Amino acid sequence: MKLLQIVPLKGKRLLGDMVKKQADIRKSGRGTFSRVGARRRTAARWTHVRYKGAIKLKEGSSDAVDVEIRSPEHGDEARLLSSFLGWLDRHFGDQVSSVTIQYLRPAGRR
Repeated sequence: MKLLQIVPLKGKRLLGDMVKKQADIRKSGRGTFSRVGARRRTAARWTHVRYKGAIKLKEGSSDAVDVEIRSPEHGDEARLLSSFLGWLDRHFGDQVSSVTIQYLRPAGRR
């Protein structure tokens, strides 16, 4: 599992903008991420068209966005991370101050 904290530039509310951008891309028939599950104002869950697993986004402290990337397959988890970071950079790179990644490994995996 990978945990990310995305800190936007001062005064930016990033989560709502990210969800709206993803929805706009899907409406136009493009994109690799799809929103799944219940629609909530402070959280979202996305899946990728090609890789197994999910990306959970939720509001963090002080306008930050907390992201959890999880996949049953280690290789797909790395590809989900890469795909998400590329998407974030393309669409919101000028609005992000920093991204922190924390790698968590299950007990049996090295």
